[in-house]
Amino acid sequence: MAKLDQILSKAVEFGASDVHIAVGHPPLYRYLGELKQFKIQPFSAAITKALFSEILNPEMKERLEKDLQCDFSYDIPGVARFRANVFCQRLGVDGSFRIIPFRILSLEELGLPEVVKSMLASHQGLILVTGATGHGKSTTLAAMVDYLNATKPHHILSIEDPIEFVHDVNKKGVVNQRQVGRDTSSFANALRGALREDPDIIIIGELRDTETISLALTAAETGHLVIGTMSTSNAQKTIDRIIDSFPPDQQNQIRTMLADSIKGIVTQRLIKDKEGKKRVLATETMVGTVAVAAIIRDNKTFQLFSLIQTGKKSGMQLMDESLTQLLKDGLISPEAAYANAVSKKPFETASKTK
Repeated sequence: MAKLDQILSKAVEFGASDVHIAVGHPPLYRYLGELKQFKIQPFSAAITKALFSEILNPEMKERLEKDLQCDFSYDIPGVARFRANVFCQRLGVDGSFRIIPFRILSLEELGLPEVVKSMLASHQGLILVTGATGHGKSTTLAAMVDYLNATKPHHILSIEDPIEFVHDVNKKGVVNQRQVGRDTSSFANALRGALREDPDIIIIGELRDTETISLALTAAETGHLVIGTMSTSNAQKTIDRIIDSFPPDQQNQIRTMLADSIKGIVTQRLIKDKEGKKRVLATETMVGTVAVAAIIRDNKTFQLFSLIQTGKKSGMQLMDESLTQLLKDGLISPEAAYANAVSKKPFETASKTK
């Protein structure tokens, strides 16, 4: 076993979400959102370089030398998969490893609202999972793919950078997973090819540039269900980010395309539970109703907040409403609810009386 494998395996045993190998520090792991150190001596530049040399193949080493960074996935059999990024910095070579469990959790186990299944029943359109880095977007995306794979005899085409969760091939559907840099040159290149590969559902690891967003909207309009992630903090900012990524003379057309195709936006945040032993999921959920489409088309996204607030019958909820329910259920502390709230005032009394 490689020495790095021993560190990564121990972090999995601790229940960590991430591991950091950094020059001048002992290895660090993230547990419930907080960084903690392994109780060993700090690593020198020579040690970190040697650790990464154990797991990088010649092609990865060449990529690291050329681009000064390298993304890849890594397996330790019987332990976990890891999404890895090895990069050069001032003192030497560092690495970050996101722990990807082998077992894909269900939508229910993650605590996602029931309306997500209604979104996934759509035959075409766009569904987005949003939130900050490290708040479970990839895990939710994997749960959605697993649910669709188990319930629909569909061709699911997934484009990822790199591949994280590996999906079962022995279910109702077929899942083809393509890795950017290995199986395709870019998200945009894979999406251009996707329209000729007879997919029912297209999964995009991240909508990160204008061309990818444009191709995703086109695919959603032409009879495909497209599901992707974005690093935005609520539904309004997600819609605005998509539209603002295009030149002004194209924005009216994009608003129309987005209004016609959007089926839902799930924004999520992981919060340390009351016992401090795990993290629980809080969500803002926007459903693509006729009223939502009209707001997008008319460039009045500032009205989305109040529309989500009054859209409970359609399965919509604001982040603060989700926090209120978690607080009522005794899953999070008043302090955690206050810290994560968008509108702090309703949570002030509870946090002060604790």
